[in-house]
Amino acid sequence: MNIITKSPEETYELGIKIGKNLIVGDVISLNGDLGAGKTHLTKGIAEGMGVKDYITSPTFTIVNEYCGRLPLYHFDVYRIDDIQEMYEIGFDEYLYGNGACIIEWGNIVKELLPSNTIYINVYKIDDTVREFEIKSDRNLEFLKEMRK
Repeated sequence: MNIITKSPEETYELGIKIGKNLIVGDVISLNGDLGAGKTHLTKGIAEGMGVKDYITSPTFTIVNEYCGRLPLYHFDVYRIDDIQEMYEIGFDEYLYGNGACIIEWGNIVKELLPSNTIYINVYKIDDTVREFEIKSDRNLEFLKEMRK
């Protein structure tokens, strides 16, 4: 499914819808060019999950943890040189823990992701317009909610 947003506010609202629908064990692989809006979408997802903290991209820490209606684990794997680094931080414990994961640049670690991963590709159309390509084997209720 593809969704077009025409402003940062619409991108944020899309994130809120996604966040409201996430459940324990959900993993989002978020991919797109630098500046495409991955972190902005993540901020909306966090709000939809009830996170009150300020969301920043964990570019240098690899993972940030937030508390909402369920834990949110926000990864940025852009600087990962060796996939073994993910095992060193306990990546499996996050993936199969009691929260949901968002992994910016998730394609870098694709071979580590579970089969039920939600893939979101972000395409920058112009300064404010973004196209979000969402692919998921997750139940249809999730995708139906995204169409609203």
